[in-house]
Amino acid sequence: MLQKIERQPPSSRVETHEASSAELLSNFVGFLRQQYWLIIGAVVVAMGLGAIYLINARPIYTATATLIIDSRKNQLFQQQSVLGDIPIDSSSVESQVQILKSESIALAVIRDLHLADEPEFSGSGGGLLGAMLGGIYGLFSGGTPSSDYEVTRRTVEAFGNRLTVRRVGLTYIIEIGFSSISADRAAQIANAIADAYVVDQLEAKYQATRRAGFWLKDRIKELRDQASVAERSVVEFKTKNNIVESGGRLMNEQQLAELNSQLVTARAQVSEARARLDRIQSILNSGASDATVDETVTDTLNSPVVTKLRSQYLELASREADWSKRYGVFHQATIGLRAQMQGIRASILDELRRLAESYKSDFEIATQRESSIQQELSTTVSQSQVTNQAQVSLRDLESSAQTYRALYDNFLQRYMESVQQQSFPITEARVITNASRPLRPSAPRPLLVLAISGAAGLFFGLGLARLRDLSDRVFRTTEQVETILQTDCLAVLPKIARKDSKQNLPIAAGSGRIRAIERNQDLFWHVIDEPFSRFSESIRSLKVAADLQNPSKQNKVIGFTSTLPNEGKSTIAGSFAELLAKSGVRTLLVDCDLRNPSLTRSLAAGAKLGILEYLSGQAPISEMIWTDHSTGLDFLPAVVKERFAHSSEAIGSDAMRDMFNTLLQTYDYVIVDLSPLAPVVDVRVTSKFIDSYVFVVEWEQTKIEIVEHALNIAKGVREQMLGVVLNKADIGRIGRYGNDGYYQNSYYSRYGYSD
Repeated sequence: MLQKIERQPPSSRVETHEASSAELLSNFVGFLRQQYWLIIGAVVVAMGLGAIYLINARPIYTATATLIIDSRKNQLFQQQSVLGDIPIDSSSVESQVQILKSESIALAVIRDLHLADEPEFSGSGGGLLGAMLGGIYGLFSGGTPSSDYEVTRRTVEAFGNRLTVRRVGLTYIIEIGFSSISADRAAQIANAIADAYVVDQLEAKYQATRRAGFWLKDRIKELRDQASVAERSVVEFKTKNNIVESGGRLMNEQQLAELNSQLVTARAQVSEARARLDRIQSILNSGASDATVDETVTDTLNSPVVTKLRSQYLELASREADWSKRYGVFHQATIGLRAQMQGIRASILDELRRLAESYKSDFEIATQRESSIQQELSTTVSQSQVTNQAQVSLRDLESSAQTYRALYDNFLQRYMESVQQQSFPITEARVITNASRPLRPSAPRPLLVLAISGAAGLFFGLGLARLRDLSDRVFRTTEQVETILQTDCLAVLPKIARKDSKQNLPIAAGSGRIRAIERNQDLFWHVIDEPFSRFSESIRSLKVAADLQNPSKQNKVIGFTSTLPNEGKSTIAGSFAELLAKSGVRTLLVDCDLRNPSLTRSLAAGAKLGILEYLSGQAPISEMIWTDHSTGLDFLPAVVKERFAHSSEAIGSDAMRDMFNTLLQTYDYVIVDLSPLAPVVDVRVTSKFIDSYVFVVEWEQTKIEIVEHALNIAKGVREQMLGVVLNKADIGRIGRYGNDGYYQNSYYSRYGYSD
């Protein structure tokens, strides 16, 4: 069955020992007891310097004037300003603050109040410190008198150092503060600054309005000439193209409308004349004798002759009908009446022919009139089309003329406004509180100065004490190790940054269950991945030391321990074992830290069986071994499923000793990762099966007294100690302490080694 180690988060691999509050308090009290004279001396010196400053410092008075940037814009005239109104927002107020701090305001106040003639501003400033600075400046200047420019620059610099301008919250109010050795002078200068600012704003607006007026005047002249030229062009174009307007309309448009109306009337008259002519001709062409009488009711109604003849005809027809009934149809009187009726019909027919000729003449006249109007309309339409085409150019000319005229009128109005504003400039800023004479000095404040001096002395003393403490109570050099612990310093290992990369090595196929180590923590494999690094070379020095200790002994059991957790003993043990295995030596790495089996969590997180199972007889040791197939390293984990209180009994048992005797029959080296000495007692009982110990000390972190105490209570470890390893050393700083500068890069790089 193949087993693979899964990567675990760093928090599950290594337990971090955090000091309790009581331990921190105890350490701090001990630190104060050892260094309190240094701290008290620093406080006394600092407060003495503060007292000297108070004695020699001259009192400074600060007066404050307040002004507001009024957003309501008091304007005498309702017209829009020539320069435009800039909305007052946060940026505008901050801009006004910077204007108040500008040199133009400072120079105006200095000139008005003659501040360049006062030693407070142009000299050293008074006081012991000022006199000393003035004397030093006089020595370097060679005693030559200062020029007016130098005096002015020093005055401006001193003025700016005494001036404070700030905005009150998010309001439009600005506070102007000025400090001076004279209370009256401070108030006077603060008020002068506010007045100079208001005058500067008025002057700026006056000058801007004046420049705008000059520009508007020149521009008005240009626009007047351009407007005149454009209007003359319109008149000339109308004259050239015969464009005449009446009542707001073109003459050809009015004529076209009238001709169109006449044409409609003429066509109606032609149609009416044609209808009358057709009717008369249809009556005349019918050929019936009675048609001339029966069918002329409507057509001849307006003819008096036809009407009279028809009335006579109808009267005779009535008499003929009556006489025919009375006397008979063939009576001579009846025949006479019919003869008269025939004569009247002939007369009506003649009258109809005359009317037909008249209707024909009317029709021809109407037709000729329609043709004339149509021809005149066509001529007018052609002229209108030409005029309409000219209207396009005319509209452009008129638009240009109107634009120039509107611009001219607008600029003329703006010019008149600018002239009025020059005589009455306004500003948005106004003073709301004048600076008054301060009753008490603003600086120096004795209590504040002494408090700051005391605090500075306290921090400075603590810093010096801390530096002194750090320089005496930790291991930094190999000389300290050899002198204090009376043992060899085998190596100094540099601090290596942990990487997050993960390498999965292939698992070799084979019979049975193969438990493969997964390379999930790069620091354990740094000695393999980076063989030419300083870290790898230091690990090789451990192997040399182990070989030289007892060359006649073939099998060796080497234990790695430290004083406190997190000093790097597990990493060094794993790296040392990997180096041995890579060189071809049969090597077994054993995790004997039953309180905190960090190696097991890192290299065999999936292990179910370990040392405790072997000691209890649950499984043979062959089923517990994990193997790194890239180096041939074997690993025996420690599986702790719950907190184990009697770990020292298990480690010191005969079964544990027998287990190591059995392992030595198979392996040349057995590397054991042990618990730290100070927190637990497990290491003290391992001398039965450990041949030698490598003691790991964290560089510049582990206290000397703690290491000495741990080794004093573990006699077996001290007697069988192979040596000490200084771990996590800062190579860039190690050269500052003792003779360990040869660990720096410049020496190792000559032989191809690097970090």
